[in-house]
Amino acid sequence: MLHNKFWQAFFAIAPLILAIFFIVSYFILFFSIIEIVELQGGENMSFSMIFGNFWIFFILILLMLLVSLGGLIFYIMHAVQNPNLKQGNLLIVWILLFVFVGTIGKLVYWMVEIIGKKNEAKLKP
Repeated sequence: MLHNKFWQAFFAIAPLILAIFFIVSYFILFFSIIEIVELQGGENMSFSMIFGNFWIFFILILLMLLVSLGGLIFYIMHAVQNPNLKQGNLLIVWILLFVFVGTIGKLVYWMVEIIGKKNEAKLKP
């Protein structure tokens, strides 16, 4: 599974796509609450009327959490098994990037160490 191109790309790109959906859903939820408050004038408003679409926002939060945690585990395992990172402290640097930078670190690792190394191997005679 670690060398499957689909899962490598999925765990690198999916958190960014989910973050975009998260931001869009946040603004939709925010503006729908403002619209409901303006239409009702603050009278006879129920909790379900205000937070009726909150479940979509909550599901996106859980999905982002699961995908990000899964990607962190996936890319740490990939980096540990990567023979190109055995020399020096490069393995420690990548793992620290995964932990502290998160999604951007995983995306950079995917582009540099996975895609970049495959292209280098194809170019060598």
